[in-house]
Amino acid sequence: MIESFRELGLDESILRAVIKKGFEEPTPVQKAVIPLFLREEKDIIAQAQTGTGKTAAFGLPLIHLLKECREPVSALVLTPTRELALQVHEELASFAENTSLKIGLIYGGQSYTEQLRRLKQGVQIVVGTPGRLLDLVDKGKLELSNIRYLILDEADEMLNLGFLDDVERIIGLTPSRRRILLFSATIPQAILEVSRKFMADPHLVKIATPLDQSGTTSQIYYEVEEKDKFEALCRIIDSAEDFYAIVFCRTKIEVDELAQRLVQRGYDADCLHGDLSQSQRELTLKKFRDRRITTLVATDVAARGIDILDLTHVINFHLPQDSESYIHRIGRTGRAGKSGTAITLITPAEFRRFRYLQKDSRQEMVKHRLPDVSTILKIKKQRIQNEIAAKLKDPIPEAIREWSLELQESFPDENLLAGVLALAFEDQLNPSIYQPIDEIRHTPPILRNGEQESARLYLSLGREHGYSPRKIVELIKERAGTRDHKISDICVLDKGTYLSVPLREAEFILRKMQGLVRREKSGQSRHPQRPWRPRKR
Repeated sequence: MIESFRELGLDESILRAVIKKGFEEPTPVQKAVIPLFLREEKDIIAQAQTGTGKTAAFGLPLIHLLKECREPVSALVLTPTRELALQVHEELASFAENTSLKIGLIYGGQSYTEQLRRLKQGVQIVVGTPGRLLDLVDKGKLELSNIRYLILDEADEMLNLGFLDDVERIIGLTPSRRRILLFSATIPQAILEVSRKFMADPHLVKIATPLDQSGTTSQIYYEVEEKDKFEALCRIIDSAEDFYAIVFCRTKIEVDELAQRLVQRGYDADCLHGDLSQSQRELTLKKFRDRRITTLVATDVAARGIDILDLTHVINFHLPQDSESYIHRIGRTGRAGKSGTAITLITPAEFRRFRYLQKDSRQEMVKHRLPDVSTILKIKKQRIQNEIAAKLKDPIPEAIREWSLELQESFPDENLLAGVLALAFEDQLNPSIYQPIDEIRHTPPILRNGEQESARLYLSLGREHGYSPRKIVELIKERAGTRDHKISDICVLDKGTYLSVPLREAEFILRKMQGLVRREKSGQSRHPQRPWRPRKR
């Protein structure tokens, strides 16, 4: 049973990078893929969701195998989006920091100049998106004849975006002796066809997702201004029936500041980040496991490897950097068959990032309204009443009972109970401890499951007209000027296409598309097989 990265057979220089990143134990996909990649010569198909650690699963052994390599472009990592390309490039660079390997990044939407400059310096690994890669190949600026390892990351998403032809062409430009590693959340028929066409008797690795393993996790979010986040967190804590949680922040400074504010407000909280010594870290975790503190404020790196089964909540006080981090975070609650709640606080400035995170992680997140002060006080009173009822079921010490009788003689007034309650709970039940929270009245469209602020359109253009999802996106961009990130949920059928766009732009898009649709259906298009020409990216 593999328990550590050292047992996987990785080079010492790579293990140092792993330790620096805070990885403590390999994930299931890493345990399965890394030994196969290092010790076998076969191709590999790995079915693994985002958030299972797949970047390290191919990145660590790739760096290990190429650590002495000096040949240009010996490995190629294909990703469907620029965001994922940036993320993978950053991860690989961190793994290779103790080696002399150079890693290039190529994607559309960025100037060619910097990408070409990096290629001229000589890079052993290239990470990129299919469109821009082929542009550089066609311009004679990128040569793929030395490729030894070809990684297809999020392969099903590349097919969904219409990159199948581009991917097959890129594979065809690489040597037959190269190894292919294909990572995909699902294995549709198109993936099987690609594997049969280009891969030789591949190993198949299937990994359960963190959410499959973690029981039931409710995922909700609140929209608040940045200045109101702390107040929102306090309301969340106070309105919860039980609260035992990790609260995630971006930086060590933010972790310290938030933990200090919580303690000043009277909560049992502490912090965990990279500046703590090992002894401080162990002491904090022991207090947390013993529930002497119930709120642990932490950074992502510091929280790696923490295994606490009974967490009721995970709070994203700040948005995670990417979907993998999000799934790692929420996977910490709802374990061992128990229910849990993952809560994300988002500000107006974060709406776009949140929309991408929601779509990329394929998670259902439901918007909730923060409880008002009267609701919280009602919850607190009920909690106190329940605690009193539970205490009355236990034997009351004789000294306490005698004192109670003495008090009733000294204070026969009906206000006696009110005075005792005020003494014990006045601070908790004081409404002035809660500050007002500004309501966000104008929310930009956000993709929601079951509550979409978007329109579902149908265009009478489909596969028989020569269209793929990517071509549909390019067509709408060209005809209506709509940005590609606003077009989602594309389903191309033989005779038509369904897609979602922001509600306020739907009518304009339909108006711009009507003429072309009529020409296509009547056969009057000037290009019957390819009725439009996408712009060069």
